[in-house]
Amino acid sequence: QVQLVESGGGLVQPGGSLRLSCAAPGFTLDYYSIGWFRQAPGKEREEVSCISSTGDSTLYADSVKGRFTISRDNAKNTVFLQMNRLKPEETAVYYCATNYLSECRVGTTTIPPTSWGQGTQVTVSS
Repeated sequence: QVQLVESGGGLVQPGGSLRLSCAAPGFTLDYYSIGWFRQAPGKEREEVSCISSTGDSTLYADSVKGRFTISRDNAKNTVFLQMNRLKPEETAVYYCATNYLSECRVGTTTIPPTSWGQGTQVTVSS
């Protein structure tokens, strides 16, 4: 199974931006969709965004549409999550994950990821 490694988290003020990265050293991500998830203290983990293997298809949670952008650079074997206009309630540990499928959905069905990174902390606070 792939080992996913997130980076780019940190402390940012409300309204600020961060770019998260998801890499897979020694493993080719080209064939797989990658999702970004987050989990705040005391809350369930939620999907934030997903990108297909080719990058042609992307999905976003309603709460982040227009502020977050997912992208991938298969040449660099990396998936990115650009997060703009961050809010304090978006403080959470952010994870990237894959279910080893090329698309984010099978029809309308979500297939849960089976490989996860260790997470990167994002704290939005003044």
